[in-house]
Amino acid sequence: MSTSIKNNNSNNSNRLSLAMERTGQWVFSQNIPTDVLVEVGEATFNLHKFMLVAKSNYIRKLILESNEPDLTRIDLSDIPGGPEIFEKAAKFCYGVNFEITVHNVAALRCAAEYLQMTDKYCDGNLAGRTEDFLSQVALSSLSGALVVLKSCEDLLPMAEELNIVKRCVDLASAKACNEANFPSRSPPNWWTEELSILDVSSFETIIAGMKSRGAKSLTLSSAIITYAERSLRDLVRDHSGNGIRSLDSDNSDARVRQRELLESIVALMPAEKAVFPINFLCCLLRTAIFLRAAAGCKGELEKRVSAILEHVTVDDLLVLSITYNGARLFDLESVRRIVSGFVEKEKNVAVFNGGDLREVCSTAMLRVAKTVDAYLGEIANYSELSISKFNGIANLVPKAARKVDDDLYRAIDIYLKAHPNLDEIEREKACSVLDPLKLSHEARLHASQNKRLPVQIVLHALYYDQLKLRSGAEDTPNVPEAVTTRNQLQADVSLVKENEALRAELMKMKMYVTDLKKTQGGSSKGGARKPTFFSSVSKTLGKLNPFKNGSKDTSHIEDGVDITKPRRRRFSIS
Repeated sequence: MSTSIKNNNSNNSNRLSLAMERTGQWVFSQNIPTDVLVEVGEATFNLHKFMLVAKSNYIRKLILESNEPDLTRIDLSDIPGGPEIFEKAAKFCYGVNFEITVHNVAALRCAAEYLQMTDKYCDGNLAGRTEDFLSQVALSSLSGALVVLKSCEDLLPMAEELNIVKRCVDLASAKACNEANFPSRSPPNWWTEELSILDVSSFETIIAGMKSRGAKSLTLSSAIITYAERSLRDLVRDHSGNGIRSLDSDNSDARVRQRELLESIVALMPAEKAVFPINFLCCLLRTAIFLRAAAGCKGELEKRVSAILEHVTVDDLLVLSITYNGARLFDLESVRRIVSGFVEKEKNVAVFNGGDLREVCSTAMLRVAKTVDAYLGEIANYSELSISKFNGIANLVPKAARKVDDDLYRAIDIYLKAHPNLDEIEREKACSVLDPLKLSHEARLHASQNKRLPVQIVLHALYYDQLKLRSGAEDTPNVPEAVTTRNQLQADVSLVKENEALRAELMKMKMYVTDLKKTQGGSSKGGARKPTFFSSVSKTLGKLNPFKNGSKDTSHIEDGVDITKPRRRRFSIS
């Protein structure tokens, strides 16, 4: 870094030396030796006092007030614009022509003020020349005003004291508002690209100026979007992550600057929540997560996304969830808060309208539910996704918002496939968000043959289809009937377990009695037989059979249920 600075300074000195050599050609052609050395930073200029004093009241005072009888060295390192601008001011003193442009006019005006090269001291001085250029040329167009304002960023506070900044802001904000309402050229938003050259502090002043002139929120949002995409290009526009490798360290200077810039941009956003596209807000929030922005910054973006969540796509939610290289998941708390905020808003609207969210859901809520289920299917493959986080997002959606649970079932199936080491309890927990009674016939058919699912889910699917076949009802579950069926199903599943346990004990007893007969050498000959231990046990087990006296026949379930591994708890669907 220091080597680069030295090289740049060396190049500047060489360039200035060449410029002064050209200037000196006129000076030395008069055969008048120089009598003062002016130092500006690392650059030095051999000049004549009388030429400088003729235009600069500041240098005249230095020479008159100096304690040295013959001042030969003057330090002007504090001059605005540095050596390059002083070189032009010196040329002006010597009467050598140079070009005033929108890029250097502000610095020349500040240098003229510093050197007291005003018309009050000498007619037609540098201050007057630069003022004429500002008013007649630089501040006659939006582009010119913005370039001058940009150059003022290195000239503060003098540029503000000379009213240059205010004049630029007033003209630029007025012309930007006019261009937004009545575009003068194509594309219509060309002026937003012009604003993006500014530092964020200057951009803030322009936005404030446009607000004071009554600019619409959509106009302001257009400027903010373009500015964010230009100033945070690698983070907002480039989703590949190729341009952010230099920002790996949380405390790197580049990352700190990006973080401060993002927070400033978010603070500029107009109050209206719906003036920014959802994909832009998601990209900005992902940037805030990546840069570890302040909680207030992230919270504001989350509220804006939540307010228009019905317009979100799965890709938008994935932008919030997956790192730039797609290798891992971000913390999903932002997604959880966004969905939770939207559901809470919908509940408040339903209560205000005298309804109940459990009974009727808005079209927006139905759309969000479908998007969330599809989103869960996309992130289910990530190994670091825990069951609690998966279920936490799935449970945010009200059950009434899912007419069918097919998308949720697909997400759960993907999750179980991607996490093959889950035990039975964990698989039950992953499936606890699913209502098997709300699956379509195709999904239930798939579930009944899905070896990844817990046994109780398979039983639910098979049993519900059997009820449909028996009743001949259509495949559209009525809510009261579904509740009754669910309660009956829970009772029947419990009875199935108890019955299978009794059958297992009965088989063991049969084997025991058979072995006992073999050891005794056969059965007794003729006549009535005494009651055996086997017959006593059979009567006892018969009394305990819960399916006696007209209970439901579960013989059809025997072949499809694995009873070798008894379940540790009942399955409950709420």
